[in-house]
Amino acid sequence: MTPYAAATATDASATPILLAIGLLVLVGYGVSCWIWPFRACTRCDGAGKFRSPSGRTWRYCRRCGGKGAQLRLGRRIWNGLKR
Repeated sequence: MTPYAAATATDASATPILLAIGLLVLVGYGVSCWIWPFRACTRCDGAGKFRSPSGRTWRYCRRCGGKGAQLRLGRRIWNGLKR
């Protein structure tokens, strides 16, 4: 009998390591969303306001409502799961 490997044989030694790294990244992102739930608004860059077209007055950002911050994606998912 000759020691040939089957055509479907694979080396699965990297799979647990990749799963552990993926889990570690996921937990790290979850912790960061718990500590810092908000990110800067992408439209106003966190300022919450724009100059009006005349340049004399300010107007509030519509996307963030003048707050300058928006919930991060991970925090929105977490809040949805809690409900």
